[in-house]
Amino acid sequence: MEKKIKTNKDKTYQGKFSNVANRLDRLPISKVHYRILMALGIVYFFDLADLFTLSNVAPALIDHWGVDLKTISHITAISFLGMFLGASFGGRLADRIGRKKALSWFVLLFSLSSALNAFAWDIPSLMFFRFFTGVGVAAAMIVTNSYLAEFFPSNVRGKYISFCAMIGLIGIPITNIVSAYVIPLGEWGWRLVFIWGAVGIIYFLFIKGIEESPRWHENRGEYDIADSIMTRIEKQVESEKGILPVPKMGQAVQTIQKGSYLDLFKGKNLKITVVLSLVWIFETFGFYGFASWVPSLLKSQGVTMEKTLWYNVLHSIGAPLGALIGSLISEKFQRKSILAFSAFLTAGAGLLYGMTFLPLMIIIFGFIVNITERVFTSNLYAYTSEPYPTAYRSSGSGLAYGLGRFSNIFGSLLVGSIAINLGYVSVFLFIGGCWLACGLLLIFFGPKTNSQQV
Repeated sequence: MEKKIKTNKDKTYQGKFSNVANRLDRLPISKVHYRILMALGIVYFFDLADLFTLSNVAPALIDHWGVDLKTISHITAISFLGMFLGASFGGRLADRIGRKKALSWFVLLFSLSSALNAFAWDIPSLMFFRFFTGVGVAAAMIVTNSYLAEFFPSNVRGKYISFCAMIGLIGIPITNIVSAYVIPLGEWGWRLVFIWGAVGIIYFLFIKGIEESPRWHENRGEYDIADSIMTRIEKQVESEKGILPVPKMGQAVQTIQKGSYLDLFKGKNLKITVVLSLVWIFETFGFYGFASWVPSLLKSQGVTMEKTLWYNVLHSIGAPLGALIGSLISEKFQRKSILAFSAFLTAGAGLLYGMTFLPLMIIIFGFIVNITERVFTSNLYAYTSEPYPTAYRSSGSGLAYGLGRFSNIFGSLLVGSIAINLGYVSVFLFIGGCWLACGLLLIFFGPKTNSQQV
């Protein structure tokens, strides 16, 4: 059916309406989807692995370079500044040039930057390289989530985004194990942790067969391109699954080639932007306050570097388990309810962690925190990509995610100050309060998103 569609720029496009949303929604999960999960799971794996390299390396820097907690907080802060800029402007770039192209650039950036961390010769050079690693890591994460949200059927979207997050979260315990083995090798051992973070470059071995998001093309009024992409995808799925059901009839979408950033603060977008931004701010304080600081805090309490590293390994085994649980329950309950409940559990377990110095209890409560945190985070990645229209998806989710990372420029300094001036237990009181705030925001103001077309 031929349609003339006006964009917000009053341009008219003549072409076949591509009906991408309904055509994608009626596809059975197939090899096409699994190839995407594999490629984007690699991004997730090394993206999250790289996020935690610095927390593992920090005790070695304290030992070998003689740095203090304040310096570690400055390195962490510059990393989060990079994440803010990467998420905010990287998401915007992906809305302009496409998901696939932007993702390739960002994976290349964070992989090369991570490798350069290994060759840092002093604190300023390390901060410089960590900044660009942060840019690439955050931008790649945002684009990955946008692509997944736009491609997978709406009735299983949350499940598979959470599953992809689980693949990524496996990178955390593996990175901790790698760190526990290589850091004690010598004064140079910590450098190998950053080399490990650069292995994400293998993403380019898997990206060739993945199409650009057809929904992105449709949103730009490029119906013929979107239709040709969908036709290729449908032929691949039909060869595996047989004749496909007829998609529901759709209505032509309003095409927006260059939506204004200010539109994120207008109409329905305003509430979404405010709520998601606040949730990401408190999540960042709570998540990285625990994950990034626990090794250094334990060491400051007299725990040896070797024990600190292995405690971290045992804690992080709970991460992929939590993401798996998050994936399994993602479509069984409203995601906002899953997020709120897991936030409350994380607050409680984090407080109990900070109130014990018994090794067994440290391991148990750290393990529980990693489970509940990852149930929360794996669903938050899905949840953040869902409420915005296609034209603003990467920009909006990138802004919310980016503001969370920006807040931790001050959050890392704040946690360091609390640890120095108020003591170890006060850090965990602060972290618990942040998780409590997340839960309350989602219960009272979070939108419902399950099974809704995006």
